[in-house]
Amino acid sequence: MEGAGGFRQRIWAVVVAVALSVAACQGSPEQAAPASPSPTPVFSSTTRAQIPTSTATTAPTSTTTTSSRPGPTPPPVTATRPTVTPSPPPVATTAPPVTTTATPKPTCSIPSALLGRDLTTLGTTRKVVALTFDGGGGNEGVASVLRTLAAEGVPGSFFLTGEFVDAFPASAKAIAARHPVGNHTYHHPDLTTLSSSAIRTEVRTAAARITTVTGQDPRPWFRFPFGAVDARTVSVVNAECYVPFRWTVDTLGWKGTSGGQSVATVVVRVTASLVPGQIVLMHVGAHPTDHSTLDADALPRVIDALRDRGYSFVTLGAVIGPAP
Repeated sequence: MEGAGGFRQRIWAVVVAVALSVAACQGSPEQAAPASPSPTPVFSSTTRAQIPTSTATTAPTSTTTTSSRPGPTPPPVTATRPTVTPSPPPVATTAPPVTTTATPKPTCSIPSALLGRDLTTLGTTRKVVALTFDGGGGNEGVASVLRTLAAEGVPGSFFLTGEFVDAFPASAKAIAARHPVGNHTYHHPDLTTLSSSAIRTEVRTAAARITTVTGQDPRPWFRFPFGAVDARTVSVVNAECYVPFRWTVDTLGWKGTSGGQSVATVVVRVTASLVPGQIVLMHVGAHPTDHSTLDADALPRVIDALRDRGYSFVTLGAVIGPAP
């Protein structure tokens, strides 16, 4: 018979075997959680090397090597279109080109028959006379001339320099308030000695001052200083929208008493050269040394003498009509 010691040894052997069996069962992954899928697939080093690193529209297929039960398929990776933020327009690093605008050429409505001419008469057979007055020096005779013209109801035509307008703005305004005013240049130079560009400067500067001070555009009336003229200067003036007016007779009143003139000689010169469409040249200033104002003083007698001969009075507008 087996003794008590041997029996106890067999019992312990059974207990140890049972314990080992239980421990083995708890350590097996297939028996410990048979119903739960592996949350994360385990990849072998060989399989991991085959997975592309770029983003794709579908996920790559992988193979597990540690577990015999396949894990869940990873969700498809959707390619996301990157948000594109528009770039601001490039900032110019250089200034835009500067555009220079040339001075616009005046728009003219001068009859072609008057182009290229320095008119000496009104070009009519009617018994009419145009009394014209230049203002380029003093203004001593202005008030007297304006009073006579107003009292007699006679129109006059005036040619003023820019210097005159700037020196005597009140006189210039008084003249322009009643009579047409023409351009006599700014400084009263001999235009035949100037370049075409310098002529334009003289004409435009005078026009700007006359317009600013009197409110009257001097176009299309123009008179050459000293009567100095040639084909080129006429062409330049025409291009500025002016018609040059010379004269039929110069009274020579500007020479003064010291130059041998008098009221009587002024009247005689006008009547002796009288023709239909006559243009008479007179001045509104005084002689610089003897201070006589012969034209202003002779004007009432000149008007009476012309009326006695059946003449009436017009402005230069009788030739070309109103200003353009």
